[in-house]
Amino acid sequence: MKKLLLITLVFVMSYTVNAQIQTPAPSPNAKLEQVVGLTNVAIEYSRPAMRGRAIYGNLVPYGKVWRTGANLRTTITFSDDVVVGGQTLKAGTYAIFTIPEANRWEVIFYSEYEGGGAPQELDETKVAARVKADVMPLGMDIQSFTISIDDVTNESAVIGILWEKSYVGVKFEVPTDKTVMAGINRTMAGPGANDYFASAVYYLNAGKDLQQAKEWMDKAISMREKPAFWQLRQQSLIYAATGDKKGAIKIAEKSLELSKEAGNGDYVKMNTESIAEWKQ
Repeated sequence: MKKLLLITLVFVMSYTVNAQIQTPAPSPNAKLEQVVGLTNVAIEYSRPAMRGRAIYGNLVPYGKVWRTGANLRTTITFSDDVVVGGQTLKAGTYAIFTIPEANRWEVIFYSEYEGGGAPQELDETKVAARVKADVMPLGMDIQSFTISIDDVTNESAVIGILWEKSYVGVKFEVPTDKTVMAGINRTMAGPGANDYFASAVYYLNAGKDLQQAKEWMDKAISMREKPAFWQLRQQSLIYAATGDKKGAIKIAEKSLELSKEAGNGDYVKMNTESIAEWKQ
């Protein structure tokens, strides 16, 4: 009897597993990624289809907040601060809500992007930007709801919303020129104190050209009004490694004094031991 029940249970479980059928989602998910200038932009949304239905003014009512898609909220993510309609959107993720009208839409970037559907009432403290956009009629039906990133340049692009016979475009601007110019100015100005310091420490630890490490470290220290005890510690180690024990002791004594003032017992101990070793 037990054997019969076991066989029956295995058969039922096998039938249940094999009977699982996958069907396509009525509003499949989509993800769009685009680099605009130097800014990464990603849009995630669901794509409902017309299926013979009238869309705007019917399935999607005029004058009401719409999730701009189906299922979960449509989201857009910017890797940098961008400007939309003269309003700055900080780098991050936003839900895209819209209020469709026959000839003009309001497009809303909302900081609370998780969840499904649009809220009953918008919390104005979470509205990061609002822009108006004209509806451009199309000569054919767009059967599947579509979001695109169009007219891409180094400085801007357009978020396109297409469905039925309508196209709505929202332009956003990216800080490409500002980013590039900052990089150019930084490079043309030459390495900073941190660059010289990091390079010198790497050369010391990697056993590379110690004279070059010493030159870079001296440059790094000279660029600082008040070098820290831990920076002087690294400088003293480089001097000792090049054989300049006298110079290393002098620098280590400065590091020791500053580490005592800072109350850093570890550096007090290390400097004291090094000074004693180098004086031998």
